[in-house]
Amino acid sequence: MIVGTAGHIDHGKTTLIKALTGVDADRLKEEKERGITIDLGFAYYALPDSGVLGFVDVPGHERFVHNMLAGATGIDCVLLLVAADDGVMPQTREHLEIIDLLGISSGLVALSKIDRVDAARVAEVKSDIHSLLGRTRLAGCPIFALSGVTGEGIEALRRHLERCASQVAARRTDAYFRLAVDRCFTLTGAGTIATGTVFAGRVRVGDRLLVSPSGTEVRVRAIHAQNRESETGEAGQRCALNLAGIEKNDVARGDWLVAAPLHRPCQRFDTRIQVARSAARALRHWAGVHVHLGAANVAARVSVLEGTGVEPGRDGLVQLVLDRPVGVLHGDRFILRDQSARTTLAGGVVLQPFAPARRVRTPQRLALLGALEREPPRAALASLLEISMAGVDLNTFACSHNLLPDAMESMLRTLPVTTVATVGGGRLGFAPACWASLKQAVLDNVAAEHRSAPELLGIQARPLRRRVDPQLAWEAFLVLVEALCSEGCLARHGPWLHLPGHRVMLTAAEERLWRAVAPLLRATPFQPPWIRDLARVLVAPEAQVRALMQRVTVLGDVYEVVHDRFFLREAVARIVAIASEIAAETGMVRAAQLRDHIGTGRRLAIQILEFLDRTGASRRIGDAHRLRVTELLVDGPAVRRADRVSAPGSLDNGRDTHPGGAT
Repeated sequence: MIVGTAGHIDHGKTTLIKALTGVDADRLKEEKERGITIDLGFAYYALPDSGVLGFVDVPGHERFVHNMLAGATGIDCVLLLVAADDGVMPQTREHLEIIDLLGISSGLVALSKIDRVDAARVAEVKSDIHSLLGRTRLAGCPIFALSGVTGEGIEALRRHLERCASQVAARRTDAYFRLAVDRCFTLTGAGTIATGTVFAGRVRVGDRLLVSPSGTEVRVRAIHAQNRESETGEAGQRCALNLAGIEKNDVARGDWLVAAPLHRPCQRFDTRIQVARSAARALRHWAGVHVHLGAANVAARVSVLEGTGVEPGRDGLVQLVLDRPVGVLHGDRFILRDQSARTTLAGGVVLQPFAPARRVRTPQRLALLGALEREPPRAALASLLEISMAGVDLNTFACSHNLLPDAMESMLRTLPVTTVATVGGGRLGFAPACWASLKQAVLDNVAAEHRSAPELLGIQARPLRRRVDPQLAWEAFLVLVEALCSEGCLARHGPWLHLPGHRVMLTAAEERLWRAVAPLLRATPFQPPWIRDLARVLVAPEAQVRALMQRVTVLGDVYEVVHDRFFLREAVARIVAIASEIAAETGMVRAAQLRDHIGTGRRLAIQILEFLDRTGASRRIGDAHRLRVTELLVDGPAVRRADRVSAPGSLDNGRDTHPGGAT
């Protein structure tokens, strides 16, 4: 168990810890000279059952509240000190308010310096303390009258702390390791030492960790857990880690030491805050604040998500926009102080790390935050799945809740969910009702397109996805379409998606002309004739040939790569395959390389690459082009009569194009 002190300056916090442990927690020369605590101090006490009590001694002066906060966020139990001669003082109230806003409900009060007053004064201060605690989470906690000088009451306090240690709830060790660094120094002969409270997980000697947010990798040489040499350190302990691979200046208070999967620093997160009852005014939108989370202190702005502000004593949803990235996970507690760092404004709990910057006030977004307030994680995930039409990012959920892979998979097995793989090893989860609703939305939108444009074969994938749900991931949309096609509810031809019963037919005259044109295009697939050349060879009006080719483009069997120059779909598919082979070797495709591979001129090679850029199959970077999608097209049949079944083509993975191929 980790016990943190709290209370006004000179009320005997350091003296009491020394009486309990024999350790003077004031370690700085300036602290000893001035007789006040300036920074965090640490001491330990061996329990009878071989456990260890860790004490975090915090400064009581109002100028050092930021140091007090660096030590308060990771404690299990608070030891609030009130001097019998002074009674309740300003920092008594502020420290107690901070503890309450952090959600700490386990604690006790030490009424110190009773050797300086009579029994009547002790009774009076006890009454004041009971009144002070009445509206906080520490209401009704025990009060121990004692003296750090004479030793009176110390043993009773020690016995109570021992009982509390045996009853404290264990922190999560079935999670990735996470330690909030509150001190870093160099030890002669050992190197860099970082100390802090372990919030979750377990670490072993030899493990590799990341310093977050910098991302520097370190190796754990040695561990001291609760002031004892150990092979492991785990949640609920104060640990000192001897780190290899880093210098003292590369890790500081406010950093985190984390297992690699948790290294995902962010600069904005959604939260529910509770504004302090003592606040002078409401916390307004875009107010400047200091965020104290873990051991970090970072400036931020408050984006109020409901209304224009949060009144004193009330709670509300806000998004915090930080000046720099920090490590933060769901459930982390924090304190907000004003821009001048003189007044405590509010406390809160993180709901959504990695929060979006746009559409943060929509009813759907607020509903998602409401779902994230549910506990345990399974209940939150089940609720998210029910209301997330665009799916739930399962990897992000697991990271933000610090869930190991086995725990996440076990949870998913207990929920009805459809999963879809996304780029980079990600996964989206959909509730069955949402998945069915998305399927129906696809069919409804395709049917609407047929009604509004019956002359077209169908609709391309990109605009269809936007109509169904612009927030739906492309990979999920593809799986959705594949499922509908395999069920026979949807059909596709080239880039067009359509209902199975919908057809666009060539007239008999158009089909005769097409049968004459197709062999000419196939004869020189990478350098097809211009419209004027086709018209001359076929002795047909140029306008008639052009109208035919535009009609066939609608069917998806040719693409107008350059104005009046049409490529067969299988020719474009072959070009994409060749470009992919080039990109596999060099990472990029240049016009000269494509020219050499397909035997065209440089100008035509450039025009082909520009076409691929327009369709989204590639992206121009300087003089080169990076392939984005290698399955833009597949070889397919030429135009067929309406009474034949069109063979499946591929979805258009590029940007929207009109039938002529231009954006």
